[in-house]
Amino acid sequence: MNEAAQTYWNEYWEDGEKPISVSSGMFGDTPDLLAQLVISGMKTATCSGYVFYEMDNTPLPTTDDYFIILNHKEQPVAIIKTVEVTLIPMNEVTEEFAIAEGDGSYENWISIHKRYFTGELQKVGLEFSEDMLLVCERFTLIDVKAK
Repeated sequence: MNEAAQTYWNEYWEDGEKPISVSSGMFGDTPDLLAQLVISGMKTATCSGYVFYEMDNTPLPTTDDYFIILNHKEQPVAIIKTVEVTLIPMNEVTEEFAIAEGDGSYENWISIHKRYFTGELQKVGLEFSEDMLLVCERFTLIDVKAK
């Protein structure tokens, strides 16, 4: 976690017991847009390829996790808390979940995620598959950083 995110986290929890499980990062390849969709309430879910957790030997998210959303300048803009985690093949993701990701429609979600995962998988020498396993998270917005 960078210094700006750590400072924001510490300031937010200044008067309370600070949770232990927190990480930070940007959403996808359009971090500013996706951060604003979270802040507006249009984005309440996200997903990632399970294969990336395996490759990095990273534990799966849990409902104890908090996440500081960063913009493209790696500055914190909001805090979210994971409220649900499910593993599901991409071709079994529901329309409701796809819309909760803030992409507007299931068709947009499919198009955006096929492009994104194809590119990310190619970087590590893997091929995209429509039944790739996804880690699907639902979250709630905890705080928006004042500007």
